[in-house]
Amino acid sequence: MEQKIHQGRNVKRFREMLGIKQEALALDLGDDWNQKKVSLLEQKETIEDPLLQKISEVLKIPVEAFQNFDEEKAINIISNITFENCPQPSVVQYNPNFHPVEKIIELHEEKIALYERMLKEKDDMMNRLEELIKKK
Repeated sequence: MEQKIHQGRNVKRFREMLGIKQEALALDLGDDWNQKKVSLLEQKETIEDPLLQKISEVLKIPVEAFQNFDEEKAINIISNITFENCPQPSVVQYNPNFHPVEKIIELHEEKIALYERMLKEKDDMMNRLEELIKKK
């Protein structure tokens, strides 16, 4: 029996891997979103393409990740791997059609670094303004 991919569960899985709360995702999705609506979305087996595209843009994860990731298959692949005594270590190659978690984390670290630079620039500007005010 072919099991369907549960897109809502995949949204939840990737959101949690990124350490993003439902409230934060709702905020990024727009004014008509809230935590409860995100919770209901994550229970849906199939998500409409335009909404999936928007979530993809917000989380910086390709749409295909939500459409194709099957946790059960991934667990079966991992649990069926056997390592035999051999002179060289076994190598398992898997080429996912979406960004590995490391790439996703790297993108979010870049966003954090940008945010920190923007805060520093704001602080520098505030200091310059305070100096100008004191001079007058």
